[in-house]
Amino acid sequence: MRIAYLILAHNQPNQLKRLITRLTEKNADVFVHLDAKSAFQPFEALVKLPGVYFIKNRVKVYWGSFNIVQATINGFYEILATGGYGYINLLSGQDYPLKSNEELLDFLSENPDKAFMNSLVAQTHWLEALPRVQEYHLNNYPFPGRYLVQKAINTLMPQRRIPNDLILVGRSQWFTASVECIKYIVDYWEKHPALRRFMKFTWAPDEFIFQTILYNSHLRDRMVDEDLRYIDWSGGGASPKLLTMEDAPKLISSNKFFARKFDAMKDSAVLDYIDNHLLKK
Repeated sequence: MRIAYLILAHNQPNQLKRLITRLTEKNADVFVHLDAKSAFQPFEALVKLPGVYFIKNRVKVYWGSFNIVQATINGFYEILATGGYGYINLLSGQDYPLKSNEELLDFLSENPDKAFMNSLVAQTHWLEALPRVQEYHLNNYPFPGRYLVQKAINTLMPQRRIPNDLILVGRSQWFTASVECIKYIVDYWEKHPALRRFMKFTWAPDEFIFQTILYNSHLRDRMVDEDLRYIDWSGGGASPKLLTMEDAPKLISSNKFFARKFDAMKDSAVLDYIDNHLLKK
């Protein structure tokens, strides 16, 4: 079995190169969506690396916006057109593996056709997500004064309802899913334009749209509420804690396959530690 990695990146080409090098060692290819706001020139050298492909249909990505979903979908299209993969693994440029590709492939071979993704049901276990779809959000349209316009719209307009009464499910945008599951997600997305229009005015839809589509399908039993990633949300903010050497013991004991997020410009020692103690490089 081969695995395709889809990496959403926007900066730090050297750190991205390091990540790619760790991912392409056995039965794996890497597809990179580079934010269209980022210049391509600093990343040109990465194109020459074996098993690396840059997504041609780039979009401008803004935090919390619909375009993160579009960037991911564009990546799925190109990966599926290439063919030959059993699983697709979605990462950011600030992720890093904690186990080897061989270990991951063995695990996925033992768990075929699954989707490892956070899948909290919003109505019962993720109430904070409900306003993301019930209200209008203009994150995808970065014009001056948009929050005032957004507030006015939500004052005047009735509460929104997700098309087809889909059950809202999710939590984290990062996941590992079989190609069969990804094909279903892409096909559903393509056949339901009303859902695509609806999602353009939600907040951070990348954290729930893919899980929601799958959960409301005949493939629900393929979902495993485990994203295989170590992420520290102890800070309580909108972004996870930046991992450093002080987190090394937790990374070792986590038994996860990936971790996020890292910044090599602030602490590269933790990546060296992972290489030496977990990946045996």
